Amino acid sequence: MAVMLVLSSQTQGEPLGIRLEKYEYPYPVSMLALITQNQKLEMAYMEVKPAKPNGETVVLLHGKNFCGAYWGKTAKDLAENGYRVVIPDQIGFGKSSKPEHYQYTFQALATNTLALLDKLEVKKAHILGHSMGGMLATRFVLMFPDRSESLILENPIGLEDWKTKVPYPGIDQWYQQELETSAESIRKYQLESYYDGKWKPEYDPWVEVLVGMTGSEGYPLVAWNQALTYDMVFTQPVVYEFPLLKVPTLLIIGQRDRTALGKGSVAPEVAKTLGNYPELGKLTAAAIPAATLVEIDGIGHLPHIEAYDRFLPPLLKFLERQ
Repeated sequence: MAVMLVLSSQTQGEPLGIRLEKYEYPYPVSMLALITQNQKLEMAYMEVKPAKPNGETVVLLHGKNFCGAYWGKTAKDLAENGYRVVIPDQIGFGKSSKPEHYQYTFQALATNTLALLDKLEVKKAHILGHSMGGMLATRFVLMFPDRSESLILENPIGLEDWKTKVPYPGIDQWYQQELETSAESIRKYQLESYYDGKWKPEYDPWVEVLVGMTGSEGYPLVAWNQALTYDMVFTQPVVYEFPLLKVPTLLIIGQRDRTALGKGSVAPEVAKTLGNYPELGKLTAAAIPAATLVEIDGIGHLPHIEAYDRFLPPLLKFLERQ
């Protein structure tokens, strides 16, 4: 209870804009102009080039409640090890466009990501996805295996099909939920789902980015895009296609993670069966033909934030072997 009181007492900062106009990313941000679904949109991205290139590229795909900025340290260390790093904000997220209407599918986001790699003349890349980014990374590799060196999944969601146990909420309900989001609700969710009740100051920036959007003029448009992407995540599982993956795959799984969409809307006995990452990691590794599983004990949904010194070594080791 004391932790919650401390978190709730923190004030909401300055609005950052619905495209994070007032938030500085760790590296220069460029824009890819896209014509997609009969509209002109912008996809923001960062590119980090190594001083001594090894000829390989890593693409870092963010989760649903995040943007590309949280990859700053990961990108720095990958570049220092010779990798070119590409970090997009997907349409609807971060500094990218927030369209009024968009049919969100992982296929569409993967195609947008491919357009970015084409612009940057990246012929082949290692595809690393965290959380929702893991679902997108999986879809990208399934669609474009010839452009994929390997697949790295860091606590991905979508390792189970929630709609087999959770009633369908619908976009309108998700939209209303997003409209009611507050600093307190964001912190409470992350504290319980990501960090198992153990908060550290280094987690604050990734709450403050979300809070900065909620206080911005035009936030309902962000909320609408969030609702649409919730629907994408809920209705488009990739779990059934893991056996079709043909590239070397690394799973990095924080064992304390219990993230699951809709867990709060089912009976406690059902909720206990959802988001069991120790079990889900093993099942996923068994389903993917060429998978390596790295389990990180005592760590939740964000190993690269919560336990970076235990996240980076297995990542580099895996990449060096490919």
